[in-house]
Amino acid sequence: MDSKKLKNILKERLADENRTFAFDSKKDTLRIDNTKTGKGITVELPPVLANYENIQEKAIDEIVYYVDEALNVMGEEHSMEGKEKFIFPVIRSTSFPMEAEEGNPFLFDDHTAETRVFYALDLGKTYRLIDEKMLQRENWQGDRIREIARFNVRSLTTKVKSDVVAGNTFHFLNTNDGYDASRILNESWLREMKEQISGTMAVAIPHQDVIIIADIQNETGYDVLAQMAMSFFASGHVPITALSFLYEEDELEPIFIMGKNKKREQ
Repeated sequence: MDSKKLKNILKERLADENRTFAFDSKKDTLRIDNTKTGKGITVELPPVLANYENIQEKAIDEIVYYVDEALNVMGEEHSMEGKEKFIFPVIRSTSFPMEAEEGNPFLFDDHTAETRVFYALDLGKTYRLIDEKMLQRENWQGDRIREIARFNVRSLTTKVKSDVVAGNTFHFLNTNDGYDASRILNESWLREMKEQISGTMAVAIPHQDVIIIADIQNETGYDVLAQMAMSFFASGHVPITALSFLYEEDELEPIFIMGKNKKREQ
C-alpha cells in the first residue's frame, strides 16, 4: 500500500457531509476538517503505513477511530472543573498520534516500549483526550491530571474470570467500560494478583477492552498466552499490542514469544 491508496481509504472511511479533505503530497499528510466547527486534524500517513505493515487493517481501524473521536469532540468546550472523578488514564500503542491538532500535543507519558499513557475526560458515550490547550485554558497542571487519573483507575472494579489451559491459569478482565487495559496502571492490584500466582506472572493488553493476567506454569503457557493476545488484538476495536509483558519486581517487561515454546525478552 502507498500513501495515495491509504488517502483514498481514509477518505472513504471518514466521509461525512460536514468534512473536507486535503492531501499534501509533499508532506505526505491528510488534513480532515469539520466545516461546522472549523476544527480539524492532520494525519501523518507514513506512520500509519508502517503500522499497516505489521497489523494490516487494524492500523487503519485505529486511525479511523482516533480521527472520528477527535473530530466529534473538537469545537466543544469541555471543562474539567468539578469533573475530577471522570478523568482516567487510557493506554495506547506507541504508534498512536501524539497531537490533537498541529502544535497541540496530548498530555501523555511513556509507559513501556510498546505503550503510552494518555489522559481522558469521560463524557459518557465517549471521552476527550486531554491536550495542552485544555490544560492552559483551565490553568491545570499535568501532574494534577496524572494524580487524579491514577487515583480513579484504582477505584475501578477488578473482578476477573479465570480459565485453566494445559495447567496454566488465565484471568480475564473485560467490563467494556473503556478502561479495561488501563487497569494495568493499578499497581496495588497487580501486586495483589502477583501474590496469588505460583508460577511466572505475565500480562497482556491486546486491546482497550481487555486485560489478561496469566499464571504461567510451563512452556505451553507462553504459547497459549501469545495465541490469546494475537486473537484479541485482531478482534479489538482499539488495538494496543499483541506482545505480552512479564511482571517481575513491580516492573513490566515486553516479551516476544517465539514458536517452538521459546521466548525472548526484548
